[in-house]
Amino acid sequence: MTPTPTPTTSPSRQSTMSSVRRVLLVTHDDPSITRAVLPTLATAIAGRGVELVLGEEEVEKHPDLRPVSVDRPDEVDLVLVLGGDGTMLRALHRVIGRAIPCVGVNYGTFGFLTTLRANELPDHLELILGGGLEVVELPTVAVETPDGRFVAINDVLVTADMLGRMAVLEWAVNGVQLGKLGCDGVLVSTPTGSTGYNLSAGGPVISWGVDAFAVTFIAPHALDGRPLILARGHEVEVVSRTRGTASRVVVDGHPVASLESGAMATMRMAPETALLGILPDRPFLSRYRDKFGH
Repeated sequence: MTPTPTPTTSPSRQSTMSSVRRVLLVTHDDPSITRAVLPTLATAIAGRGVELVLGEEEVEKHPDLRPVSVDRPDEVDLVLVLGGDGTMLRALHRVIGRAIPCVGVNYGTFGFLTTLRANELPDHLELILGGGLEVVELPTVAVETPDGRFVAINDVLVTADMLGRMAVLEWAVNGVQLGKLGCDGVLVSTPTGSTGYNLSAGGPVISWGVDAFAVTFIAPHALDGRPLILARGHEVEVVSRTRGTASRVVVDGHPVASLESGAMATMRMAPETALLGILPDRPFLSRYRDKFGH
C-alpha cells in the first residue's frame, strides 16, 4: 500500500491509451461471481493477440482458466477488473504510482469506479484492447503516522479505536490551529473518494480534474466542524486527544495505524497517482448523474 513516490506535475489530467499487448486480470473476491464468464473472455482476449496474465491470487481463485500466463504479472499494459468498487481499489493500489491504467467491469453492487456493466464487456473488448479508452489520473492522499506512511486513493479516516466511543481530535492546517472537537471521526478524501463515505457524511463532492481534497468531520459535536476543501500543497494535522483509548487510522477501509493520546497523523496530497480507464462518452458527470440522480 506504500509504493515508491512517483512525482506528477498534472494530476487528474486525461489522455488516451495505447494498444494493449499484456493485460492483468483482477476479479471479485468471490470467484463464483465471475467464473462463468472467464473462459469466453480468456479466449476472446487471446484471439486478439493479447496475453492474459494472472497473478498468484487469481490463479488460486481460477486454477483451470486457460489460456493465461503467470509470468511477470507486474509488467502489463492494462489491468482489467471484474468486480465492484472494492475490487477496483485493490487493483488501483496494485499499480499506484505506475503508468498502468485500470478499467473496471461492474460485477459488484455500486461500481462508481467501474466503466462498464457486465453485459457490455463483449461489445467493448475491442475498444479496450485497441487503446480506445481515455485515461484519467486520480490524485491520492498520503498520511504519515508513527507507524509509517500510507497512501489512499479514496480517503483517510481518523476515528476512535473503540466502536461507539467519541473521538476527541485536535486539528490544524499548515500549522494554523483550528480547534479541538468531539466527533465520530474525520475524513480526508480525494476527489475519487468524495463520492463515497465523504458524501454519506455530508461532505462536498469534488469533480475529477480538481486538484484538491476534502476534510469532513463525522457527526461533530460542535457548530464549527464544517467541511473544508483544500488545494494541493496544504497539510492537515490531526492529534488524538481521546482519553483512555487510542484513535485508529483507516486507509481506504483498512486499519493501518493507531494514534495514542497526543500522537499525530499528518495528511497531504501525495505525488503518486492512479490511472483509471474510462469510455470517452462516460465522464465523471455522467457517472455522477447515473449513480446518484434518482
